Amino acid sequence: MQHTYLKSLWLGLGLFCAVHTTAQESVALFPLNQVTVTSGVFKDAALTDFNYIQDLNPDRLLNPFLREAGLKPKAESYTNWENTGLDGHTLGHYLSALSMYYASTKDTKANALIIYVLAELQKVQQANGNGYIGGIPESNTLWSEIKQGHINAGSFSLNDKWVPLYNIHKTFAGLKDAWVFAEKPEAKTMLIALTDWFIGVTKNLSESQIQDMLRSEHGGLNEVFADVYQISGEKKYLDLAKRFSEQALLNPLSANQDVLTGMHANTQIPKFIGFERISQLDHDQKYHQSALNFFNNVVNQRTLSIGGNSVREHFNPIDDFSEVLSGEQGPETCNTYNMLKLSKMLFEDTANSGYIDFYERGLYNHILSSQNPKGGFVYFTPMRPGHYRVYSQPETSFWCCVGSGMENHTKYNELIYAKHKDALYVNLFIPSQVSWNEKGATLTQNTDFPEVPSTELVWSSKKNVQTTLMLRYPEWVTAGTLKLYLNGKLQNIAGTPGSYIPIRRIWKNGDTIKMEVPMHLSVEDIPDQSGYVSVKYGPIVLAAVTGDANQDGLFADDSRGGHVASGPFLPLTESPMFVTEKNENILNKIKAVSGKPLEFSAEDLIQPSAYKHLILQPFYKIHEKRYAIYFKKESPRGLEKMQQTLAEKQKAEAYLRTITVDFIAPGEQQPESDHGIESNQSHTGVNQNRHWRDATGWFSYQLKNNDKAAKALRVTYFGKDANRNFKILINGKQIANPKLKGGKGDVFFDVDYEIPADLAKSSDILKLRFEAELGSVTAGIYGVRLINVAID
Repeated sequence: MQHTYLKSLWLGLGLFCAVHTTAQESVALFPLNQVTVTSGVFKDAALTDFNYIQDLNPDRLLNPFLREAGLKPKAESYTNWENTGLDGHTLGHYLSALSMYYASTKDTKANALIIYVLAELQKVQQANGNGYIGGIPESNTLWSEIKQGHINAGSFSLNDKWVPLYNIHKTFAGLKDAWVFAEKPEAKTMLIALTDWFIGVTKNLSESQIQDMLRSEHGGLNEVFADVYQISGEKKYLDLAKRFSEQALLNPLSANQDVLTGMHANTQIPKFIGFERISQLDHDQKYHQSALNFFNNVVNQRTLSIGGNSVREHFNPIDDFSEVLSGEQGPETCNTYNMLKLSKMLFEDTANSGYIDFYERGLYNHILSSQNPKGGFVYFTPMRPGHYRVYSQPETSFWCCVGSGMENHTKYNELIYAKHKDALYVNLFIPSQVSWNEKGATLTQNTDFPEVPSTELVWSSKKNVQTTLMLRYPEWVTAGTLKLYLNGKLQNIAGTPGSYIPIRRIWKNGDTIKMEVPMHLSVEDIPDQSGYVSVKYGPIVLAAVTGDANQDGLFADDSRGGHVASGPFLPLTESPMFVTEKNENILNKIKAVSGKPLEFSAEDLIQPSAYKHLILQPFYKIHEKRYAIYFKKESPRGLEKMQQTLAEKQKAEAYLRTITVDFIAPGEQQPESDHGIESNQSHTGVNQNRHWRDATGWFSYQLKNNDKAAKALRVTYFGKDANRNFKILINGKQIANPKLKGGKGDVFFDVDYEIPADLAKSSDILKLRFEAELGSVTAGIYGVRLINVAID
């Protein structure tokens, strides 16, 4: 019997008599081992994922854990994020993915890997002797400092370590999933011991110290602690979950205050998953309201057509998506991984089909599209027309989106069906079979959706069963067009889009339902209404292939920036656009391609003429190509003016890219991590939607001086920063001593500083340091650019 992970998790199984917690249940999900995806793109994606997982060497993933426990590793650690500070974070994802895949398929190879990894982690926990399991570099020193109350927290570090709370959360989650899904009792034992160790480390910290720690990215610690509470029934774990809930997010979002712009997106999403988990177990309305308001804010105001959000990992202003459309670092896959998790939980609480509509959008258009059918996961999905994505490789790439990516494609069966008392909900149109053990029945779904807009449901049972099937009426189906046949007879239905159609009867073996869910074309504006649109067919986002040239780094190496598609941009003036008269309906010019489901042409709509023969097709089918998801909508008269404006902007952007040797966006997590950020008494913030970093002490970066081409350093400041006296050093040598007076007003401005030739030619890595003079503070640094042109 699998332990079902949902609000009714572990309840009613007769296994944990000490558990007295109850959940605010509306619907329950079926355990993964009771739902099988039988064919189609999702089954193929799961197999591709498992093949990728099998290409990983568990001993290399285990290396940091053995090392920190004083044991001899069996293999060298992987590189990339796995040996540059986030050592060990991948193993938790790996264990979660294996556990869900095993639950879904009973694959013996997956089971063997789970057993092996848990046995090695048991050795680690025994060697540590205190319950600890972790691969964080210099673990003993870090946790000793924290236990003693010595805390130096920043958004992306804690006591000079790269987000160690985020890191160890993956270990907690992996152990929890190995118990919940793979039913390994040793995982439960290790999980509880690890949580008790964590309580011991933090029990003497004050509330303010805990909240200070939580400024550092910490994943979903509050969620997993709440799960341990439900596993064990011991309230101390719920107390721990609440203690590790960040009040700076809980309070404003519970009051529906939008404080999200400029925040690192995936740092925040897991916190709200934890809020909702606590709410489910403790009925705390404040936690639920905070999670609900956050979900509504992100989905309704910050989400793109594919279901993703953010630019360069941060929430952009809700009224300005220009950077999303112009840059190469679009929605991060981890964000959607977590937003789907939150939508699933909110659906469990409400049985509201709107959460399924969002889940379906993100599932097909972002999650499914984020894995190459030949293997490899995507970090960023650029929204810039004509750009491309980068794919991971098993031996080189250990980003966060590789970890969550391994999980994504093992659990496509998690939300196809749900149940409540004697009702079974059919949520998604995916070929599958569900075993409803309480009723002694199975329901088989046969479908080629979305290629064919229909599905067939076949009931099987030895005895006749009176119950209700709740059939989702998707919001994308036009009212009155859905047709439902029971045993071949057309039924009168009263349902409306965005609801469920209840069919209650005594079901007999072989009873069959057929649903026709007609899809139609629609156009969706980008959230800031700036004139860019995306085309959908039913829930499926359509995109066009624009070429395959100059996809630099298409398959990532192990460099810190290897996940970014850094190849040349297609100029926006040359990208495909929709050109039509203002009052003309775009959809009238998009025509289905005969004999090719889900393919459309728009020859009379698309310009420039070089692109008039583009085919609109499901984005999830496009790989290893440049593509366009969003199209600028223009009238013939407005096209010339728009192109002139864009051309001037792009000329400046192209020149800047030409002279740039390296660039850092201070205050943003990944750019700083990729450049080896170090700091003392340093702070970050957002001003006019731009991130900054300053210091009363100092901070430093490692700039990549490729080909030793640097000649100058360009630094971006804010005009009102006053009384800022500081030094700029490169490789320990002072190159400037700025003294900002604050007299330039409410503007951002650049200053170029010459780098002495002997210094610029000395190394491929230049260590840049901003250091405040005694009693002063550095300026807020908004941009750092190494350039290859000399100062006039």
